[in-house]
Amino acid sequence: MTSKQRAKLRGMANSLETIMQIGKGGVTEQTYKAVEEALLARELIKIRVLENSLYTAKEAAAEIAEKVGCDVVQVLGTRITLYKPNPKKPVINLDD
Repeated sequence: MTSKQRAKLRGMANSLETIMQIGKGGVTEQTYKAVEEALLARELIKIRVLENSLYTAKEAAAEIAEKVGCDVVQVLGTRITLYKPNPKKPVINLDD
């Protein structure tokens, strides 16, 4: 992903609501499954890492991205923005 594409996604993520939280239970198989389903439906999602979590936002982002095969758009404080294009019908066009 180029820096221009990442910047476009960051701009789109500004208006997004956080749809998931990672708490003291950490990152589990259920978390991976939920993230995968959300990315398939939306392509771009925001996750919040709570303060009682054993993970920092960067650690959680890296682990989720590796397991799910998505791109980390940005980690800002306790918020993670992830992107993965839908293979069947992409919604977000990064080529313009």
